[in-house]
Amino acid sequence: MEFEWDALKELINIRKHGIPFSDSVESFFDPKGIQLMDRKHSGSEKRFYWVGQTAKGRVLTTWFTRRGDIIRIIGCAEWRKFRRLYDETTKTK
Repeated sequence: MEFEWDALKELINIRKHGIPFSDSVESFFDPKGIQLMDRKHSGSEKRFYWVGQTAKGRVLTTWFTRRGDIIRIIGCAEWRKFRRLYDETTKTK
């Protein structure tokens, strides 16, 4: 997988959520990760959520789009709603 992001958006994300996008990238390698469609923010391009766990055990929600084979990260946070979904879904995996 190849990833890209806007450096300014990453700085804003670090200030707002305390998470660098490199941590977000790590969560994409979680085999139990969940991809969801972001219907609310999909306009001219489809947007998605990825919910996955890092090696340190943080469950991160990343919102992103795909540009060809590249995953473009838009933002990342620890959201309780998606953490609960992740916990419920991974119990059966």
